[in-house]
Amino acid sequence: MSNTENLNNKEAINKLKSLVDDIMICLFCTNLKIDDGSTCSPMSAIKVCDEGSIWFFSEKSSDKNKDILTDKNVQLFFSHPGKNSYLVVNGEAEIILDKIIIEELWTPVAKIWFKEGKDDSNISIIKVTPTTAYYWDNDGNRMINFLKMVASVVTGTNLITGKEGKITV
Repeated sequence: MSNTENLNNKEAINKLKSLVDDIMICLFCTNLKIDDGSTCSPMSAIKVCDEGSIWFFSEKSSDKNKDILTDKNVQLFFSHPGKNSYLVVNGEAEIILDKIIIEELWTPVAKIWFKEGKDDSNISIIKVTPTTAYYWDNDGNRMINFLKMVASVVTGTNLITGKEGKITV
């Protein structure tokens, strides 16, 4: 089904950017010792910077921020079943209150959560620096892969192709 392709440095960051930009929404998990999913919530990534960190807006008073202050280890699960693209990131989170960074990362969509805009007193940034990451990225969309699966059954040859591997930034 797939070829293992471990990526490092710039190539790894480019793959991380590509997957995060394409998928955007992840399950952002904190307080990993509980390990029951109750501390996971959907969050939208703002961007992946050139160093490979993933950035999010968050409310200062959120449970997510409180969890990060107690334990900075987090997991991010990105999934795009329609494109057969998946990414798991383990990382260390940091809460940033710098108004200049908030200004740089601001998007009009963020106003949905922060009614006062960039100057909202409850706005913060979460920066996740990956410690380990793994991706699965199949070639083609769901319909193409379905057709390849049917053809594979008929021919007895696996025609579904893709890549997977570690991302090391």
